[in-house]
Amino acid sequence: MKVYISVDFEGISGSVSWSSTNMGDIEYAPLAREMTLEAVAACQGALDAGADEIYVKDAHETGRNMDLSLFPKEVKIINGWTCTPDSMVGGLDASFDAVMFVGYHSPAGSSGSPLSHTMNRGNNYVKFNGELASEFLIHAYIAASMDVPVVFLSGDLALTEHVRRYDPNIRTAAVKQGIGAAAISVAPAKAQEMIREEARLALLQRDNCHIRLPETLTMEINYKDHTSASKASWYPGVKKIDDYTVSYTSSSIKDVMTARMFIL
Repeated sequence: MKVYISVDFEGISGSVSWSSTNMGDIEYAPLAREMTLEAVAACQGALDAGADEIYVKDAHETGRNMDLSLFPKEVKIINGWTCTPDSMVGGLDASFDAVMFVGYHSPAGSSGSPLSHTMNRGNNYVKFNGELASEFLIHAYIAASMDVPVVFLSGDLALTEHVRRYDPNIRTAAVKQGIGAAAISVAPAKAQEMIREEARLALLQRDNCHIRLPETLTMEINYKDHTSASKASWYPGVKKIDDYTVSYTSSSIKDVMTARMFIL
């Protein structure tokens, strides 16, 4: 069984400030270690379920946050960025049996986390067909286009509730809950325990998971800076809705994700 795991930072236990997500910040090192350990826990759960090939994508900022020496020998780590439309699942293809997300967070436009955002902090929201789009949803649709099931996600509580709206069979581990500018996190040891067990169960039940791709997908982006909307409007097919908002519609998920690569 071949498994792909995409790992972000803002949804791990204890991550609560923007500064802590930046390499070199005083809070960064212990949280980068926790990011690593939560990813390792997902790998261990995958191995418990019978996986024999695991790829882990470091999907935060530089793509170079985790301590590779802590991973099991069966794991291959994707560091840096492929500079392709699949972004946080760069390297994923139809040969994989399942996708898992670790350390993910609520989308821009929601109060689920003090670190809620979608792809970057330059937008107020991103919507797919009128609904707030998370980084989970963006990359789950990419996986779905390859017929690879998304089976597991860990992150904040509000995001796990968002995930269930798209597929209630995806197993989740809520390791934190956002409250205003704060977060209540479970202890790291507990978070790792939860992730390992839920990842194991998720892979054993992977045939139950199916994200349904819309026949037509409209991506709407509301930027914080009107100049960003003006610039994006020059991308072929993009429509400017108002001074801060643009939209792009296609029946091709590849076309939508390519547009996202350039305008978001």
